[in-house]
Amino acid sequence: MLSVFSCPSRYTQGKNATRLLGQEMVTLGLRGPALIMAGKTAINLLLETWHQTLADASLAFEVHPFGGECSLAEIERVKDSAKKAKARVIIAAGGGKALDTGRAAAADLGLPVVNCPTIASSDAPCSALSVIYSEKGVFQQYRFYGRNPDLVLVDTAVIARSPVRLLVAGMGDALATMFEARTCAEGGVKNMRGGRSTQSALALAELCYRTLLNDGVDALRAVETQAVTPALERLVEANTLLSGLGFESSGLAAAHAIHNGLTVAPGTHSFFHGEKVAFGTLVQLVMEGKPRAVVEEVLQFSTLVGLPVTLAEIGLAEMARAMLENIALRATAEQETIHNEPFEVRPDMVTDAILTADSIGQAWRKARTQA
Repeated sequence: MLSVFSCPSRYTQGKNATRLLGQEMVTLGLRGPALIMAGKTAINLLLETWHQTLADASLAFEVHPFGGECSLAEIERVKDSAKKAKARVIIAAGGGKALDTGRAAAADLGLPVVNCPTIASSDAPCSALSVIYSEKGVFQQYRFYGRNPDLVLVDTAVIARSPVRLLVAGMGDALATMFEARTCAEGGVKNMRGGRSTQSALALAELCYRTLLNDGVDALRAVETQAVTPALERLVEANTLLSGLGFESSGLAAAHAIHNGLTVAPGTHSFFHGEKVAFGTLVQLVMEGKPRAVVEEVLQFSTLVGLPVTLAEIGLAEMARAMLENIALRATAEQETIHNEPFEVRPDMVTDAILTADSIGQAWRKARTQA
């Protein structure tokens, strides 16, 4: 099996980076007309800047408001808008689901894609895949593409104005990266691009984890005051670039499969992807029998930044046994990434690990309250 490393053609990050969007696109040979597929918040924040930067680059554009879910129906709506606009490039702006939708539409139409995340809530922006959900938000499938985005442009001035909870959710997504990458690399399993992990991918995943521990709290404080600081810049890079390259070029394991399983429970639908992945990380550590010191380091970090460590904290304070079994069945579905673990994973093992992780999280919370 060959080693495969994937990354976007260009990654640009910094304060007020949106002002250089047109210039960056021209540098890469990207031409209009462009279809900007964006969420409502992104449109409100950036429309005036888009007019300025794209006009300066002589790039015409139209805007398609994102419908809110990366579903097959929404992908088709974006494709229809792109065709009507005679778009030669799709610019996706907003959160992870908006970017996934824009990337899917661009791939189907054979167009280049530019990703402009307005929040650092997931590691979706740099990858060559989309996570497809039903219209009701239930995970359906991963969709893979032949190439990564042509440009990922991250404006940290915009990130600094986003809700704190979204930045924390991004930390939850990034928290899983090193643990899943190590599992895949040590097992010699295929990464998300069908090849073996490279040393560079694993090193980036480990740097991602160290950055979370070192800068997570300070970055959180920066967003609370809407300030762009070096800690925020490093943390945004970890959430977006380091985690993105680490997971795609090393692979996913139990943590993300647990997330996918949790989406079948309606109680979790108001919680973000990264929040559920964070709990999934604890479940993975339990399944793998990691040392207590490793588990406590994750619990400590999660507590400091406000990530969930119990079922109650992702909307499942009261859950029927049948629902727990449904979660375990979905997490262990055929071709799920949980099967990258170095042992056979059965639904009953997942059920036990979820309950144990929840018990550990509850005991941790109780101990912190009494201290």
